Amino acid sequence: MVRANGLSKIFTDRKRGTVVALDEVALEARPGEVFGILGVNGAGKTTLLRVLGTILTPSAGDAEVAGYSIRSQPQEVRQHIGYLTGSTALYGRLTAREVLCYFGSLYGLSGNSLRQRVDELVDTLRMNDFIDGRCDRLSTGQQQRVSIARSIIHNPPVMFMDEPTAGLDVVTSRTIMQFIDDSRRRGHTILFSTHIMSEAERLCDRIAVIHRGRIITIGTLEDLRAQTGERALELIFLHLIGEKETEA
Repeated sequence: MVRANGLSKIFTDRKRGTVVALDEVALEARPGEVFGILGVNGAGKTTLLRVLGTILTPSAGDAEVAGYSIRSQPQEVRQHIGYLTGSTALYGRLTAREVLCYFGSLYGLSGNSLRQRVDELVDTLRMNDFIDGRCDRLSTGQQQRVSIARSIIHNPPVMFMDEPTAGLDVVTSRTIMQFIDDSRRRGHTILFSTHIMSEAERLCDRIAVIHRGRIITIGTLEDLRAQTGERALELIFLHLIGEKETEA
């Protein structure tokens, strides 16, 4: 469902000069798979998701998302993805239900189909208690659940989730992780960026470690354990990053 080959992204910064945010990234995420992306701040996680989501144009390389090229078919890519970041905005004066109905209509849903999809997401993400409340009066966790529902109202086959549980309480984080797990069982492909190692251990079928814009390794948790000799994902990650820093 997601296949990248030679993806690079180069920025020009007044202070730092040329910045290579992505350096010939290659990866493949399969249907029904949670594909984890781990890296320190500034490693390239968000840039990678933005390029795959057609928010940024790559400097080199290409990728297919749900069978469409991010370079030549960006509109088709956008129609087949759900994209969630920490900056996904809501309209504060609208209720959560109104937000979902509005975005559903932008994707061509209407009438009973739209109402049924909203009701399904309300139930799945446990939003019954606040679905008719104004968004500017919702808690951070409630707003995040509305943002997720907004992002996938059109039931896309591919989902990009950039640190979806950052700053949330345990109960809300658990609800979101259960939703991701359920989406995998329904055959969706989820690219999942996180700093929380326990979430990656629990959810991810395979994990890519990215450092300074390059993919260091990709594998299952057992693959990474065999590669590093460590058991805990946090230690595996530090081992891999440490090796690259030593090489540098």
